[in-house]
Formats: sequence, C-alpha cells, structure tokens
Amino acid sequence: MMSKVCQHICMVRHGQTDWNLAGRLQGREDIPLNQTGILQAEECALAIKQKLDRAWAAIVTSPLKRARQTAEVIARIVDVGVLIDDMDLCERDYGKASGMTAEERGRIYPDGMYEGLEDWDVLKARVHRAVIKAADDFSPRDLLIVSHGHAISSIIPELQTGGSVRLKNASISMFTYKKPSLVTVFYNKTHDELGD
Repeated sequence: MMSKVCQHICMVRHGQTDWNLAGRLQGREDIPLNQTGILQAEECALAIKQKLDRAWAAIVTSPLKRARQTAEVIARIVDVGVLIDDMDLCERDYGKASGMTAEERGRIYPDGMYEGLEDWDVLKARVHRAVIKAADDFSPRDLLIVSHGHAISSIIPELQTGGSVRLKNASISMFTYKKPSLVTVFYNKTHDELGD
C-alpha cells in the first residue's frame, strides 16, 4: 500500500573549501571547510530555520569533513538533535584525477575519462538508495541531508537532460517524497535566493 503522506527532504551541498576555491576535484578527499565555507553553512542554516520553518527529524550526512562540518553547523542553528553519517552520500570518486585542477585534468585526461572514475549510474544508485532509506527510516517526518555537488546532482531529474549545472556551495535543493516518488520542488538555491 502506498503512503498518502508527503514528506519533505531538504538536501544541502557543503560549504566552500580551499580546494573548491582552487578548482581542484575533491571527490573522496577529506578536505575541511574554510572560513568562507563555515560562514556559508551558517547562512544556509539560518535560511532553513527562518524560511523553510519545518520540524526536521534528523540530519543525515556524508561523513567527509566538509559535509559533516556543514551538517554540524546546521544542526546547531536549526536545533536538530539527530545527526547520522551515511557513506553512500559521499562525493563521486574521481579516481586518479582527484586533487587535480581543471588545467591538470585537461592536460592529463583530455578525453575526460579519468582512471578509476566512479560510473555515473553507480553514483546515482547509491545516493538514491541513501536518500530513500533515510526518508523511509524517518517517515513521515521531514529530513535534512548534507552531501556533495555531483552526488546531489545525480538524483535531480532536471539535471539529467544534458547541460551542466554546477550546484553552488551551501545551496539548498528541496524534494517531496511520497513512496515511491521523489519529486524536485526546487534546486541549487543559496540562502539569499530562498523566498520568504
């Protein structure tokens, strides 16, 4: 029997790191937030608290430092007491291109086929699995999830039609979930782009 309850899931990309600033692929590298990233996480948290105004049941996060730090800031400001790590929310594995700048990647991998690159469908399947599991675990309560740019992009249907939309640091994407459907409400909005 299908659920009649519509649950809200808010996904947040982590704040800025020094590697973001340098244009380096982070992938599974465990890079912390920089000072700008901490400020972005705080602004994002305030926007969630003031403009989305929901009783969030929990925050489920990638355990990588940049995501975990973002989740901790949000938990403190929004007053969410449950914080859970899920490895399936980690960023895409870029293999040997991890840590490289765009210039280095273009020179070493001109075809864009990075050695050891995680397949897009594998990324999409594991992130979708993590989101649906978390939603089911906390159903029908609303949920916050903190993850990474490509990880979040992989489950937004509107980004699967070609083109390249880069999710901004500390951007917010909102979904509704009524089993079995995950539907995008909006995506890639920073704290100042959210309506009242």
